[in-house]
Amino acid sequence: MGLSHRERFLRTFEFKSVDRVPNYEFGYWKETIDRWHMEGLPIEVQSDKDVELYLGLEGLESIEYLPIAIGIWPNPPSITLRREDDKEVVADGLGGIFVKKVYTSTIPHYIRYPIRSREDWKRIKPFFDPKTPGRIPLNWNDIIEEYGNRDCPVRISVGSLYGWLRNLMGVERISIAFYKEPDWIEEMMDTIIDLTISILRIVLKDIKVYWAWFWEDMAYSKGPLLSPKLFERFMVPRYKRITEILHEYGVKIVVVDCDGNIDALVPGWLEAGVNCMFPLEARYVDPYKLREKFGKRILLMGGVDKRALIVGGSAIDRELERLTPLLEEGGYIPTVDHRVPPDVSYQNYLHYMKKKKEWLEKHHP
Repeated sequence: MGLSHRERFLRTFEFKSVDRVPNYEFGYWKETIDRWHMEGLPIEVQSDKDVELYLGLEGLESIEYLPIAIGIWPNPPSITLRREDDKEVVADGLGGIFVKKVYTSTIPHYIRYPIRSREDWKRIKPFFDPKTPGRIPLNWNDIIEEYGNRDCPVRISVGSLYGWLRNLMGVERISIAFYKEPDWIEEMMDTIIDLTISILRIVLKDIKVYWAWFWEDMAYSKGPLLSPKLFERFMVPRYKRITEILHEYGVKIVVVDCDGNIDALVPGWLEAGVNCMFPLEARYVDPYKLREKFGKRILLMGGVDKRALIVGGSAIDRELERLTPLLEEGGYIPTVDHRVPPDVSYQNYLHYMKKKKEWLEKHHP
């Protein structure tokens, strides 16, 4: 009898032997799924989760987060102010205005951020109140029963310190604030931390959670958007307040989702109890160097170069071969190093799926 999904996941990240490593993927751009519909993917397969189920993946999208609201709550409705050719100008409901393309998936371009001053923060701060009704579903007893019976490793989102504030303020404004108004940065981060801790204290006593997930996106191709010195001063001690509670309830795997070159941030995350790096963009991050430097302290997820899937064929084979020693060592779950872009044909992706399945079955700790 083979291992269960949860056992396979836990043993992989404990550097123990498994029958195979879990077959996860990160997801797909909408344009990718639209392209694949023209290349053979059934039209009824619409969402990331649909694709994962159709292709037989265990899937990151299929492992739903606990249905709780850590972050801005309630989410105010956005309103389209006007349309200009293929773009819409949208009010986000928090005081910000952004421009987005109508037909393609792009990051919204803010022309006015929600937080431009401390007065703006005072208006938005109540949206981080842990006592706001609805953060925990009213049918919580049903949730406890449902998630307690799942075979998959239940996960929980524990939010963001830098990423959320950067989205609300913009890179330039938050960067200046770290130097000119550090007490304000601390107040905003502490507000988020207090919210997160309050919710964790409630839900972790009721449901066994196996991994937690931070989202930051605070790095680009050359390195972090915040100096390591400021990162370690402002963020590392605050992460610890969260990870101490997670560890108290037996949550040993704490992921940070951050694109770009994260090398300078990894020591701080590990010190803070954040021990799994994702998605390991192949252009910027060498997982072998991270493992060599930090050993089994560091867990890794992602790392499959999306550019190999664009080329297809033997390029995919070589990419999997490149990652074989890491897979066999353990503590690593491979996925494409970001959402699959529309440059990847459906046939190339099917080739990747076939080869990856064979690879996972042949090579494992």
